[in-house]
Amino acid sequence: MRKVVVTGGSGFVGRRLVDELLARGDQVTVLTRDPSRARRKLAAATRCVAWTPVTMGGAPAQPAKDGAWTDELEAADAVVHLAGEPVAQRWTPEARARIVASRVDSTRALVEAIGRRAKKPAVLVSASAVGYYGPRSPDEALDEGSAPGEGFLADVVKRWEVEAQAAGKLGVRDVELRIGVVLGEGGGAVDKMIPPFRLFVGGPIGDGRQVIAWIHRDDVVGLILFAIDDERVKGPLNAVAPNPATSAELARAIGRVLRRPAWIPAPSFAVKLLMGGEAASVVLTGQRVLPRRALDLGYAFHHPELGPALASILVEG
Repeated sequence: MRKVVVTGGSGFVGRRLVDELLARGDQVTVLTRDPSRARRKLAAATRCVAWTPVTMGGAPAQPAKDGAWTDELEAADAVVHLAGEPVAQRWTPEARARIVASRVDSTRALVEAIGRRAKKPAVLVSASAVGYYGPRSPDEALDEGSAPGEGFLADVVKRWEVEAQAAGKLGVRDVELRIGVVLGEGGGAVDKMIPPFRLFVGGPIGDGRQVIAWIHRDDVVGLILFAIDDERVKGPLNAVAPNPATSAELARAIGRVLRRPAWIPAPSFAVKLLMGGEAASVVLTGQRVLPRRALDLGYAFHHPELGPALASILVEG
């Protein structure tokens, strides 16, 4: 039995992770801004402790003082850092500040707090993102050794990973989980994609050629558990399925599962109007990211193929 501290434990991935940790007998503490709300979402055995890793009163964000949340770190065997502002939004100056504070600054605060503990966890698994690679050609295969991309999101992810890697200097094994588009029931990308298909107006985004590095939520959780348990896992780890799909292929797969047409595209100009030019470029270009490290280490994906993965989410009964 391990004691695992999780940030972002009441989120879409975090809830499933907490359930899996408890099911295998681990003790779980969730660090959350709102413990009362988190307790309503999580299993009764979950310990919920308030944390505010950074304050947004000034620029840049300032680390919060030590408190009950930092005490939890001293007893932890593993820390999983999932908290962060969503990046799928228009990148206004305010949104950019929130994204940086919630991902870069919060990771720095967490690692600094670990450094002040006499007893440190064995491993820190920190969420990262395939945004590290930036918008890329659909023909370019990317793995953990590929060069980073350019743009706001790529820069944020690079800074985010640098803060997580600082845990390695403290003797803590650090893992940076570069997560792709997460598919799962009751949230994530599927909730946003499905309504147009149910109304018979679904289809690809833009020209449909951009490659989407997708992953089922079960495999995000599986890779986190793998990273906690296997001491060989260190550094960047692409959390994506081994068979990426184009936007057109994803649309057709959803259409087949739902028995709906998949031929009405979301025009590029509409995506740009909704998200703004730079954020839209990530969606409209995509990247072909492969889980090279996970496969080399022997991780067995629960959902390696898109069609069965979608069927596990969308087919009732």
